[in-house]
Amino acid sequence: MKEINITTTITVYNGISDLSNEIQSLMNQAIEIRKKAYAPYSKFRVGAAILLDNGKIVLGSNQENAAYPSGLCAERVAIFQAGAIYPEAKIVKLAITAASDTNPTLSPIPPCGACRQSIAEYEFKQDTPIEIYFMGESGEIYKSNSINNLLPLSFDKTSL
Repeated sequence: MKEINITTTITVYNGISDLSNEIQSLMNQAIEIRKKAYAPYSKFRVGAAILLDNGKIVLGSNQENAAYPSGLCAERVAIFQAGAIYPEAKIVKLAITAASDTNPTLSPIPPCGACRQSIAEYEFKQDTPIEIYFMGESGEIYKSNSINNLLPLSFDKTSL
């Protein structure tokens, strides 16, 4: 028997003002699109903004449905839209923000498991890491240089 040690590195920023101008702009766009989320059931709004290598920005917000599994998270709305509209472009950076209508979200909110898998698929497809920045409605922002920090031992086409 042997053990495998998995290490994760996350950079922590105190707030939006500590980010570069480029990432501040991306996060501010995620905040604005978060406000347009369709979240009548959970009251939990998420916004995502993606910067592509062609300079385009693609936005997404969560879209709920009374049949809960039929909704879609903000990250996947943005990722799938980027893949549909700009299939040859690479995702360079992803900014995510979440806020609740009922409780303050002051800690960084990471992507859910399904979104992590979708990010992993695109990172594997493009063979370059995606920088991921995530926050609550305010406060600290976490940065991961790759989905591998958030989803070690990921599942991809080589597993099939």
